[in-house]
Amino acid sequence: MMQSNDPATAAITVSQLNRRVKSLIEQGIARLWVEGEISNLSRPGSGHIYFSLKDDTAQISAAWFRQRQHGPAIGFKNGDRVLAYGRVSIYEARGNYQLIIERMEPAGEGVLKRRFDALQQKLAAEGLFDEDRKQALPVLPTRIGVITSPSGAAIRDILSILRRRFPAVPVVLYPAAVQGDAAPRELMAALETAINRDECDVLILSRGGGSLEDLWAFNDEQLARAIAACQIPTISAVGHEIDFTIADFVADVRAPTPSGAAEIVVPNQSEWLHRISGLASRIARVGQRALEDRAQELDWLGRRLINSSPAATLQRQRDSLREHAGRLTAAIRQQVLQQENQLQDASAALMRQSPALSVQRLIGQLAELRQRLATSTNNAIANTRHKIALLGRALNSVSPLATLDRGYAIVTSEVTGNVLTSAGSTESGQDIRARLSQGELIATVKKVIADE
Repeated sequence: MMQSNDPATAAITVSQLNRRVKSLIEQGIARLWVEGEISNLSRPGSGHIYFSLKDDTAQISAAWFRQRQHGPAIGFKNGDRVLAYGRVSIYEARGNYQLIIERMEPAGEGVLKRRFDALQQKLAAEGLFDEDRKQALPVLPTRIGVITSPSGAAIRDILSILRRRFPAVPVVLYPAAVQGDAAPRELMAALETAINRDECDVLILSRGGGSLEDLWAFNDEQLARAIAACQIPTISAVGHEIDFTIADFVADVRAPTPSGAAEIVVPNQSEWLHRISGLASRIARVGQRALEDRAQELDWLGRRLINSSPAATLQRQRDSLREHAGRLTAAIRQQVLQQENQLQDASAALMRQSPALSVQRLIGQLAELRQRLATSTNNAIANTRHKIALLGRALNSVSPLATLDRGYAIVTSEVTGNVLTSAGSTESGQDIRARLSQGELIATVKKVIADE
């Protein structure tokens, strides 16, 4: 394009020049870390911080806006040597070349790291990190409390894992800031709320990853003491696996990540369903063995009955069998009732802990067991009655009373009542009694004829 030779036509305004320079600088220089010493520090009422960042031979203006300031690291002063991260830009109104700071921390080891180490040593010396004072987590919590930001990624990760592993366990969120100056107070207030409500049997303190400055709220001494004094088992899940905070050391359990805390706090639902299925199988086997034991007992009683022939013995055995049958029926009913109660308990627990589909499956299994037990009971009683009838007929076939029906008689002495089996055991003129099939005769012996 041809350049105009007319200065008035070719000239641009100062604002346009500064805008072009600003665009070139911001596009040509990526965000970077700059090390230097703070000087000319200014803190106006707006909350923004302005200062110069210098070394031995040069300096640059710097601006750290309020919304970028987090944590105790904002207490910088003139003379502090720092690492500042940000972008290079130009303040168009004045044409000042400056560094717009997004994050800043002490140079070298850093103040935060020294404060962290000092607090860690102090609390360790007091015994707050000792393993013998830490509480065990519940095997299956009835309710889980989570102390974290309601809009952070940590709560989403925790809820996602809990829904996959054991969705029946409810979760209570105690919202709190997890970054910034107000975060320690809000975290302690949320912890106190959870303790006062006493509605959860395990608590998770959590947030996602970040720098030491981002995680500094979980290095607060008062928060650490509150966690150590908490009577509810606590899990600290702050940052990534490589991040450590004071809260990790005083909590009962440290999880490497928020997702890891969700993995630790509840068991796998499928494993529990497998255990419940195994219990149902054991109940079925116990019922079957009980029925087999009762059947063997009935067979033994039947053999004893066959060995007894008099009518009185038969009647006693019948009474005994009725008693045993009643006891058997009562025992079977009691066994069924116990199994029903056990299955109802398991079903109730499953309703609290498992999806409705698994509960319906167990209810179906209960109905099937009841039907099988009822059928087995009726068959056992019917078989017993049939055996008793057979035994009665067998006993009648060998009873002496049946012999009388064929014309025989039982003769006894009227005086002694002894059965007379020989003519020589009586004498002429003695009274005798003859029992017939129907009725009895009383006679007097006229003559005794003894066998030769």
